[in-house]
Amino acid sequence: MRQLSIEKVAERREEEDLFDKFFLNTFSTTVMADVERPELFEFHGVSMTHYFTDNWENVQNFKALPDDILIATYPKAGTTWMSYILDLLYFKQKDKEREKSLPLYERVPFLELVIPNYCTGVEALDTLPTRPRLIKTHLPIQFVPKSFWEQNCRMVYVARNAKDNAVSYYHFDRMNMAQPEPKDWNSFLQRFMDGKMVFGSWFDHVTGWWKKKQTCSNILYMFYEDMVEDTGREMERLCSFLGLSTTAEERESIRGGVQFDAMKANPMANYSTDLVMNQKIFPFMRKGKVGDWKNQFTVAQNETFDENYENKMRNNTLKFRTHI
Repeated sequence: MRQLSIEKVAERREEEDLFDKFFLNTFSTTVMADVERPELFEFHGVSMTHYFTDNWENVQNFKALPDDILIATYPKAGTTWMSYILDLLYFKQKDKEREKSLPLYERVPFLELVIPNYCTGVEALDTLPTRPRLIKTHLPIQFVPKSFWEQNCRMVYVARNAKDNAVSYYHFDRMNMAQPEPKDWNSFLQRFMDGKMVFGSWFDHVTGWWKKKQTCSNILYMFYEDMVEDTGREMERLCSFLGLSTTAEERESIRGGVQFDAMKANPMANYSTDLVMNQKIFPFMRKGKVGDWKNQFTVAQNETFDENYENKMRNNTLKFRTHI
């Protein structure tokens, strides 16, 4: 059998790379053409878009399994970070190739998502081969399908301080074509304070899950700021809550892989293969810092925000840190 020369092999690989790039660009154009920036509308008292409500009956009738783990957050509060941590905790030792070949959004499907040319979140979960199923959601507490409660599923909620959350959400909306047009920062911030955001009010979201947590032992409520401050410590909390037995060496290996810079450079975690996001505008993983809001808020905006925040959170036991 003849073998190709080194030169021929290199030439063939170059041709394959060019084809892959051509296919990716063509498919990307097709996907983007079918994805239009949606309009917000009121849906059972919560601002939503059709990308998260078009499959509503199937979402609400979703059949949770007892070992399912629901990862819940308000958008841009550490969802991808928590998803990656949990995926590695459960599957890194079982399948070392998994994290190198399968994008995180396929490993941890987005329950309520409906995007053209993609399978729905429910379809992806119904065919997911791994157990336990790790399930991502941004649903406020009152929208969580009843089967999760009936099956006593464990749920991990991550909350992020409102100022950093607002800034991250703004830049996310600038580059995600499946989100409403954010317009300018000042008007976006006003919408954020008014709760006119996809998945509703930050205030209602974080406090709704907080109140439920007080009477539901199956919910672990975590803070983004705590995770930044000491990732290893928070991973130990996760393992304790989930009943996972991991060695200190395993946790340290995972901790290194889930640091922001490592994830930002990882194509399986940084959403660079998600064609709905235009990362030429902004990378999906932008900064990941606590306190970056100071580089976005003006003095006047900060004063207005603080007054609004105080009014809405006055009678709440939930406390956040805006710097560490």
